[in-house]
Amino acid sequence: METVTYEVGGMSCQGCVTNLTNALQKVDGIGELQVEVGQAVIEHDGVSTETLEAAITGAGFTIGEPEFHWRDGSVWGQSAYNTMWCLIGCSIGDLGTIAYFQFVWTDSGWSTMAIMMLAIMNGLLTSIALETVILLKQLPFQDALRTAMGMSLISMIAMEAAMNVTDVILTGGAMLTLQVIIPMWIAGFLTPWPYNYWRLKKYGIACH
Repeated sequence: METVTYEVGGMSCQGCVTNLTNALQKVDGIGELQVEVGQAVIEHDGVSTETLEAAITGAGFTIGEPEFHWRDGSVWGQSAYNTMWCLIGCSIGDLGTIAYFQFVWTDSGWSTMAIMMLAIMNGLLTSIALETVILLKQLPFQDALRTAMGMSLISMIAMEAAMNVTDVILTGGAMLTLQVIIPMWIAGFLTPWPYNYWRLKKYGIACH
């Protein structure tokens, strides 16, 4: 048996690891596999280099680290799609929390900062929940949940912070009006979008 190591581009999560592992296991002559994000260590019995590389690229990945740049329209589009779903997930918990204190528990005595911190926490939870539901189309529940929880907290926190800062600036507190919701969504979308492009372009394809 021989062992070969490949640096694999286009991997970003456990779902990618599962997909590449499944693709390699279908190749006759493959023995033990150690696949992780960005790398595959393959033990094989006389499998040609061309066959191994075809299995990797056929699963949608690249061999070696792709060059980074900001001019990839398809990645801008995919990162926008990912950011949109994150925004939807975050908005459910975030705006729902603000609405609860504004319209239901009106005499809570909570400060604006306390309400906003709770809104951010709830927004993160609902975003993870929505991502998990989306990923269930291609992964078992535990893998879907693990992947959703492993997605970038930097992006989600930046999104939540941008939305809530916009709310405070425009309304003076934790309040929802028809005039403030759209600016909150715009700020929440635009703030993490370049980061999501960078992460997607540098580390791999989308998981959904």
